[in-house]
Amino acid sequence: MSRIRTVRGSRLATAGVAVTGTAALLAAALSPTAQADDRPTRSDTIESAGTVLAQRAAELGLTPAQETKVRDVVIDADGTRHVRYDRTYRRLPVLGGDFVLHLNPDGTYRGTSRATRSELSLAGVTPKVTAQKAADLAASLLRAAHLGETMKKLTAKPRLVVDALHGAPKLAWQTDAVAHDELGNPVGRTVLTDAATGDRIDAWDTLESASGDGKSLYSGTVALETTKSGSAYQLKDATRGGTYTGDAANKTDQCLLTVCLTRAPATVFSDADNRWGSGAASDRATAAVDAQYGTDVTWDYYKNVLGRNGIAGDGKGSFNRVHYGTAYNNAFWDDKCFCMTYGDGDGKVMGPLVSLDIAGHEMSHGVTSKTAALTYSGEPGGLNEATSDVFGTLVEFYAGNAKDPGDWLIGEKVVRSGLGREALRFMDKPSKDGKSADCWSEELADLDVHYSSGVGNHFAYLLAEGSGTKTINGVPHTSPTCDDSTLQGIGRAKLGKIWYRALTVYMTSSTDYAGARTATLNAARDLYGDDSAERKAVAAAWSAVGVA
Repeated sequence: MSRIRTVRGSRLATAGVAVTGTAALLAAALSPTAQADDRPTRSDTIESAGTVLAQRAAELGLTPAQETKVRDVVIDADGTRHVRYDRTYRRLPVLGGDFVLHLNPDGTYRGTSRATRSELSLAGVTPKVTAQKAADLAASLLRAAHLGETMKKLTAKPRLVVDALHGAPKLAWQTDAVAHDELGNPVGRTVLTDAATGDRIDAWDTLESASGDGKSLYSGTVALETTKSGSAYQLKDATRGGTYTGDAANKTDQCLLTVCLTRAPATVFSDADNRWGSGAASDRATAAVDAQYGTDVTWDYYKNVLGRNGIAGDGKGSFNRVHYGTAYNNAFWDDKCFCMTYGDGDGKVMGPLVSLDIAGHEMSHGVTSKTAALTYSGEPGGLNEATSDVFGTLVEFYAGNAKDPGDWLIGEKVVRSGLGREALRFMDKPSKDGKSADCWSEELADLDVHYSSGVGNHFAYLLAEGSGTKTINGVPHTSPTCDDSTLQGIGRAKLGKIWYRALTVYMTSSTDYAGARTATLNAARDLYGDDSAERKAVAAAWSAVGVA
């Protein structure tokens, strides 16, 4: 058999496919049929997967021109294994080249989940369109997205990729255009350009947004784990991977594409008596309390409920930056710094964006990037945003905080009268925001991902809570179905477990809503059985939002 190369690490000669790994992910307690100590190790799993890849290379469309690299590993309690791979073609990254190899407990082949099944073969990898033309297109689209604003420090540098996300694989330029708006806040746009014709293939936002004890803005007085430093204390939590919160001093990052020349600071907050903030926005430590608390609760939810130890599953903490930019109406997760960043808002449309559900939302973008890596465009982008909305909501419920009780509204604590509605998004009936979709249609792919997420959000609400009208923690919710069916919910806990397993085991970068239906049905089957009430509820909830 022909050799298939790997990006780095050992190579198995003609008998196999060599693989290398990044951060390990161990999904525990998904099945009670085996003890954790009986499960195969990560290294054994990767070795078994390499053997299977070698045996089934032709079936999986792997050729000598391709290289594979392990992104993630999930090992079930019964020993069933799932190894997630990225691919390159002639050393070019393949968008949509990712796949998950599923193995039985004995290491034999069980199946695959593939972002694309198209044959990965190109006549050549020399572009006909210049990099400069691709850069010019990306810059013009960034300006168009911010019509009327003067862009400062605008830069765009393309990289050559193979696009397998949009039909037959083709050579393409992927260009990250970044700039600063009139207030100095960062803006960004990624543009995919056909390297043969110069036509735009796709474009999406670069920043994935949502838009001792301490007295917080939104959650009351909360307990915080801190670190003693000399005679003072730092807002740094050694019990949660060293997560900390720092002051960005109202500065912004100065980045040239993927290289940041300077970063806004993240000067760790310190305090003499280990009592943080005053509950007022005028105290800079108050927003820091919210951010640190949100990180703590999100960490605990993923670990205690889903068995995930940190965003990357490796026990390492991220960090927060608060007071970023000037009147910045946004919050975002950034893989490059492995950090959350929060603006203070302009006081008219939004206040400081450090609420509990937003913290859970942003950290969940990090989890998605380390697992399915759903493309931030079209239906996969809507699923990406829905994933963060779902887990941000579940984090809020998990906290059980009387000052910010759980509900199915996103960002209700941060909105101000200038927004004209009581929340950023409404998961029971997404169209209440005036733009989001309640039901699937062919036009969904043309919506911004924050609005196409409505279908996934609506599904999640129906699966957990059912249809009709009810009041949850004092908040009225009304959720009609798209097919006039009546549904009974299976509860938030089961929703979270099903969505998480689908995300980490079955979804890939190109998963659309039809694919999400399949992924969550597979997850429900794994967790509760093929003929279970839970699996039937998943099918009914997807049908209720028009995904058949």
